[in-house]
Amino acid sequence: MNLFLLFCAVIMIACIAGSKLSGRLGVPTLLLFIALGMLFGSDGIFRIHFEDYAFSEKICSAALIIIMFYGGFGTKWSTAKPVAVQSILLSTLGVLITAGLTGLFCRFVLGFGLLEGMLIGSVLGSTDAASVFSILRSQRLNLKYGTAPLLEIESGSNDPCAYMLTVTLLAAMGGGVSAGGIAWSVAAQLLFGIGGGILTAAAAGWVLRNVPLGSDGFESIFLVAAAVASYALPSLLGGNGYLSAYLAGILLGNQEIPGKKSLVNFFDAFNGMMQMLIFFLLGLLVSPSRLPQVFLPAVLIALFLTVIARPAAVALLLAPFKAPLNQQMIVSWAGLRGAASIVFSITAAVSSEYGKESIFQIVFCVVLLSLLFQGTLLPLASRKLDMIDDRENVLKTFNDYSEESSVRFIQLEIGAGHPWGGSRIRDIPSIPGTLIAAVIRNGSAIIPKGDTLLETGDSVIIGGEEYQDQDGIELTEIHVTPGSPAAGRQLKDAGLRRDCLVVLIRRDQTDIIPDGETVIESGDLLVLFTRRKLETAAR
Repeated sequence: MNLFLLFCAVIMIACIAGSKLSGRLGVPTLLLFIALGMLFGSDGIFRIHFEDYAFSEKICSAALIIIMFYGGFGTKWSTAKPVAVQSILLSTLGVLITAGLTGLFCRFVLGFGLLEGMLIGSVLGSTDAASVFSILRSQRLNLKYGTAPLLEIESGSNDPCAYMLTVTLLAAMGGGVSAGGIAWSVAAQLLFGIGGGILTAAAAGWVLRNVPLGSDGFESIFLVAAAVASYALPSLLGGNGYLSAYLAGILLGNQEIPGKKSLVNFFDAFNGMMQMLIFFLLGLLVSPSRLPQVFLPAVLIALFLTVIARPAAVALLLAPFKAPLNQQMIVSWAGLRGAASIVFSITAAVSSEYGKESIFQIVFCVVLLSLLFQGTLLPLASRKLDMIDDRENVLKTFNDYSEESSVRFIQLEIGAGHPWGGSRIRDIPSIPGTLIAAVIRNGSAIIPKGDTLLETGDSVIIGGEEYQDQDGIELTEIHVTPGSPAAGRQLKDAGLRRDCLVVLIRRDQTDIIPDGETVIESGDLLVLFTRRKLETAAR
């Protein structure tokens, strides 16, 4: 048991390291998760033999619920609304066209049976939200003409359609299903899926707004339960659980609920862990030694999807909206295949109606090629097609972006000898972008005016825009230990590195704002503002 836990810890750390590395290399993070799984798998260095498709299907399907829910929860509807119609057309008719064309290609070019070819097309019909989100965020890839929210809505909402096609074709392959039965199955999936999502979002939103859930963090746990329930309840009635989970996510994410920013941050991390789990497990499940047997048909399918099927679907659906050609081309190129396609292929592989593991191997190869080439080259393709919009921030597309500038306050004490003591506010030279918001005098707040006179003992509250860390700048603490070369020296002579600034000295429960003449004492805690994490330079 201990060895297994250590193994899990090593895997998670390796995935985090891979995520950092992928940002520098410009490679989709999920591709590195797969590579790590293959490294640990039966043909890799560690040779862990794992071929339990049924177990993998259950785990990956459960993880996909969270990914689908978060795909909706993180979507800002106000930004996505202008392109919602195009996105929904791509996520429904686009999936049908892509699946149909790919199925016909598999039938007439590669020699698969008609239903089997259509099954492969259905499994590959959807694009991958996690891959698209990851690249848009990590590369800060804002695209013209509202293309980023269009891709976000499409890739987040087209998995339910692909799943519905997959289960319908599996039912047809099993025989004994009438046209009326298939029609009812489709209607039930849509009816109960949409209804389940709306009801779950309404109930969960009411609870979050009106019921105190106790300790911090319980809201996050409750939301996980709501996500799982949004899938399970309609599924029991024959509804599309993935559609319900996505719809519940988008409705909840765009409600006014307490602490939504922290909930988004929680789900961002939890969603990342689910992606690690899925892609590592899929990499562990695949046997690279078997891939050469399906490599040629997989390459041909990937080329057909990228060059013909996806562009045809995009052109047919976006041309009526007079979408520019370069937008159509980048939307076509951004049709990355990913986790959902592989999970649906496992569903087909373990089903009694089909039961062939070869579909998993083929789809795995297609996804690998899609992430490797389309994902890696998406930023370059965006630049070459003149689709980069430098005037906007792609993070506005997501719900964890703060639309309003966050204001934070600091408190400044006017002690004896302070240069502001006895001065009127209008005579104080202020830093641009800051404002004296209040003066606390004898426990009472004074709304400051230009002629307000500051007195000794006043507390001045200064407001300014909150710093959003996007440059790797951080605060670092250094304890000055006995015998440190910095102890007893003035700050300007303390020998600290030039790429830092001491912004605070904490001494005997007192905070000191230092200047160059401040003498450092043993036991001081220095708070440094720096671009790089410093070693304990003052030790």
